[in-house]
Formats: sequence, C-alpha cells, structure tokens
Amino acid sequence: MTTHTASQTVDTTQELAAFLRTRRERLDPRDFALPPRRKARRTPGLRREEVAELAGVSVDYVVRLEQARGPRPSAEVLEALARALRLGADERAYLFDLARQRARDVDGPATTAAPPLARLVADLSPMPAMLMNHRTDILAWNDEMARLLLDFATLPPERRNAMWLCLMHPRTRDLYVDRDRVLREGAAHLRAAWAAHPDDQMLAALITRFTTHVDGFASRWAEQDVRGNGRGSKEMRHPEVGPVAVHYEMLAPMQDPDQRLMICRPADERSQAAFDRLAAR
Repeated sequence: MTTHTASQTVDTTQELAAFLRTRRERLDPRDFALPPRRKARRTPGLRREEVAELAGVSVDYVVRLEQARGPRPSAEVLEALARALRLGADERAYLFDLARQRARDVDGPATTAAPPLARLVADLSPMPAMLMNHRTDILAWNDEMARLLLDFATLPPERRNAMWLCLMHPRTRDLYVDRDRVLREGAAHLRAAWAAHPDDQMLAALITRFTTHVDGFASRWAEQDVRGNGRGSKEMRHPEVGPVAVHYEMLAPMQDPDQRLMICRPADERSQAAFDRLAAR
C-alpha cells in the first residue's frame, strides 16, 4: 500500500507484500547464522534470498510475494515464513489472516452482548469490566467501569467504542497519561482486527477517521505493528479522584472468540483508594 489507510476494505495482496517487506527489513543479519556475502548491504535487514533460504522456498517466490504478484501462500509456507522472519504470536496471526488461512465467523461481528456474557460483566463487580467486539464497540459494562471511564449510557450506540473514546471523546481522550502509548497500542490492535475482518466497512471507516482526524495516529498506523493487547497497565488522570493506575486483562470467550472481556483492577494502594472513592460516589 502507498497511503497506509483503510479507506475501504483490505487489499490483502498489497498488505501482505508490505508486511513481509517491513518484517524482513527490521531483522539484523548478525542474529542469523548466514554465510558471508561479498556484496555490501545497501538496505537494512535480510536480503530476499536469505529469507528464501531460511524458509526453504525459492527467491522468485519471495520476490513475487513482496511485489504482490504471488499466489496465496499455503499454511505450510506461511509457517515457514513466520519462522524465518521470527514473527511474534500476534504478527504470525496477522500473516495468516492476510493470506486467508484462518477460519472466519460468517455471521459478522456481534453488536449486542449474549445474555450470559452480560450477566458475567455485572457479576464481576466491584472490579470494572466491559465486553467489546473486535472493533472495540462496547457491548456491555458494569457500574464500576462507567465510573472509571464514562457513563456509556449517555452516549448514542454508535459512539460506544473504546478506541473512539480514547482518541476523540472530549473528556476521555486526555484521560491517559501516556498518550503516545495509547496511539501505538491502539493502531497495533486495530491493524490486527482489520486483517482478521477485511470486509468490515465500519471498522475500515473508523480507522480512516482516526488516520484523518487524530494527530499521530497515521504515523503509528504506517509502522504496521501488530499487537493483541491482552494484558497490561495504564495510568490515568481521573477528573474526580486524581491519579489512578490500573492493571487490565483481556479475555476471549471460547464461543465468541472475536469478543474481548476487559477486567480492570487497581495497580497500587493509592489506586485502590481511588477505586473506593469512585464506588462511594
């Protein structure tokens, strides 16, 4: 791709080509037991012939893939390329998604929470919890999450989106202390979702909106990082109770693997006290 946006649906052939190039170019040849080469390296990373050698495929095949001219790779070839390029778990899943080698949900993304999941979210009190689909639409939440972030019930359904709240809502876009980290991890999560759901026009439109209207998002999107954001911590400047640090965990229900259950807990005693003050309110 030349613009690194998701204005329509995914051109997976072009995206696969760009992803393979960027992953190859980031590797340090000194980390591989490769035979010495006489010609000096003019570009960073491994050469195509080196990737081909490591993956056990022809150089011409790698060239055609990187130029978006190759056939769709088999699962076996993708596995070999993933090993050769030393891809992480999220990057490997992204590679398989781009090549259409992962089973998909033909019913489309969920827009409402299944009743058992909605009850689970409520039962997780007093820990803040919410349920989201792959594009971070918020499907269910408990009172504690509403106190921590925002009363989602006051928003129209089309604005109940966690990434939109983080990046564009007037109250919550400045809630997080490390703004650049929110941009970086948000772009990496949405890129993985974008590849897994290439026909989701609403997701593509959301990414285009962020790329166009959120400072710094376009450059983070162009980096082509991929991450599932399954576990971590965030620091907030809460407008009512001051600094709050939370640990979060993202869980995927087995019957609804494209949904994510987010559970938060205080990271320290100060944050626990802030949680207690929020509960009292």
